Amino acid sequence: MANMADYDVVLLIEQQLNAQDARQVRSLHEGLDDPVTYHVLLPLDDAAARVEASLGSLSGAEMLAAPGLPMNEIDLESVRDDCRDRSDAALMASVAALEAAGAAVASSAVVTGSPADELAAKVTAVDGREAIVLTRPHVVAEFFHVDWSSQARRKLGVPVLHLLEHQTFDEQAEGL
Repeated sequence: MANMADYDVVLLIEQQLNAQDARQVRSLHEGLDDPVTYHVLLPLDDAAARVEASLGSLSGAEMLAAPGLPMNEIDLESVRDDCRDRSDAALMASVAALEAAGAAVASSAVVTGSPADELAAKVTAVDGREAIVLTRPHVVAEFFHVDWSSQARRKLGVPVLHLLEHQTFDEQAEGL
């Protein structure tokens, strides 16, 4: 459990934060009286889903033209390991960017469950005061309110802010 005097913020990020992202997140909490502590979550890229999606993009004719598609040559475990390594590296770089911007990062984790569920669990575990979701734009998901931010708002009793990664506040306001 976090120190009761801390203002705990849980960040759910879709990809590695850059220095600009970290500075913008940190700027949101400048001037607060309580010390701000961040908890960073990054969902693991699902290797099996990526392989299936790439195979699904092949048309039927391509599948028929190559009847001996070497599925057994695809080492899913090696793809999973690669995804885990890349996720771990992206999380470490994100934490470093936040710390370079002056943020105190109390915890970070690559998570494997539903991103909104993982966010809700972490907010509860640390008695978080707010949640911030940083993603690329997902117009269709946002329109139908099935994006991570909308899911989190339905699950949490704390403010949930959705920011677009790698865009300044001004660019986000302009809809660029």
